[in-house]
Amino acid sequence: MYLTGMTGNLLLYGANGYTGRLILEYAERYGLSPILAGRNESAIRELSSQYDLPYRTGSLTNADEMDNLLKDVSVVLHVAGPFSETARPMVEACLRNSIHYLDITGEIPVFEYARSLDGKARGAGIMVMPGTGFDVVPTDCMAKRLRDQLSDATHLELAFTSIGGGISHGTATTMARSLGEGGAIRSNGKIISDPLGNHSRHIDFGKGPQLVMSIPWGDVSTAYHTTGIPNIIVYTGIPPRIHQILKLQKLYNWALRTGWARKKAQQWIDKKPAGPSPETRSNSRSYVWGQVRNSQGSSSTAMLTCADGYTLTAHSSLIIAKKVLDGNFSPGYQTPAGCYGSGLIDEIPGSAWL
Repeated sequence: MYLTGMTGNLLLYGANGYTGRLILEYAERYGLSPILAGRNESAIRELSSQYDLPYRTGSLTNADEMDNLLKDVSVVLHVAGPFSETARPMVEACLRNSIHYLDITGEIPVFEYARSLDGKARGAGIMVMPGTGFDVVPTDCMAKRLRDQLSDATHLELAFTSIGGGISHGTATTMARSLGEGGAIRSNGKIISDPLGNHSRHIDFGKGPQLVMSIPWGDVSTAYHTTGIPNIIVYTGIPPRIHQILKLQKLYNWALRTGWARKKAQQWIDKKPAGPSPETRSNSRSYVWGQVRNSQGSSSTAMLTCADGYTLTAHSSLIIAKKVLDGNFSPGYQTPAGCYGSGLIDEIPGSAWL
C-alpha cells in the first residue's frame, strides 16, 4: 500500500471511477481537497498527479489495509460499487476507526444493512449515511416535504424520469448483477417482494402524461426512515413497449439470474463508454414527482426538477461531505432529508420546485 501526505480529512474511495472523477471536477468549488483512494494504484496515482492531491491505495478485502487507509481521516465518501459487495467492508472499517461514512448507493439491502448499524454508529459517535447522490437525495427531499405538508399520511408514491442522459459502467454493472431479481415496495411498514413493474400509472412531468412503473428504488427503505409513512411505492419512466415485455418476466427471470446471462450483460457493458459525456449531461434534466395521502382521502402533491443524476450526485455528495466535515451531522444511521431537511435539494445547483 502506498501512502502520501495528507491535506484534508475527506477520503474519496473509488476516485478513479466515472462518478469519482466527476466529484473531483467539482470538489474545489466546495473548498474540498479529498485524499484519493482505491485499489488500482496506477489509476489513483495518475489522478493524484492530475489534481495535485494525495492518494492512498488499499483493498476492501484486507482489514489491515483498510485501517491504514483510514488513518487521520474524518469522513469517507465511498463511490466504488456495486455497493452490495463493497459497502459492508468499508462501513465496518469506518466503525472500527470512528469515521463518518457516506456513499452513493441506491440498493435497498445496503440501506437496510446500514440502518441495522444505527446503535453501533451512535456508540462510535459517527454518522452512517448511504445514498448521498441521485439515489436518494431528490426523492428523499420530496418525501420529507410532502410528509411535512400532510403529517398523518399513510401512503407515499414517488416517481422520477430523465430527459436525455445515460448511465455509467458502475450503475449498469449494479443493474446487471440484479437481473431477474424482481422488485420491492413497502406495505404496512414492511418491505415486500413485488414484481418489477407490477404497479404502473401515468404522470405528467410537464410534457404530457408519461408511463411510469414500480421499481425497487432506495426510497422503499429510506423514505420510511425519513417520514414514517408505512406504504411506499417508487416509479420510474418507462417506454410502453419495455413495460409490456416486463409483464412476461415470470417466464424468463430464471434465465436472467444465471451466471451466463449476467456475464453476457457485463461483457456488453464493458464495451460501452464509461458514462454519459459532458454534453449529454448538460442537455439532460431530471424530474421528480411525489404524492402523499391519508386514510381520510386528503392528499398533497409536489414536483421538482434537477440536474442529471450524475451531476447532481457529484454536487450533493460534496455538499453533504462538507457539512459533516464542518461538524453538521447527527450520529447514527441517517437519511439525507431526515438529517438535513427537504431544503437540502435547494442547495444543489440546477434544482427547483415546480
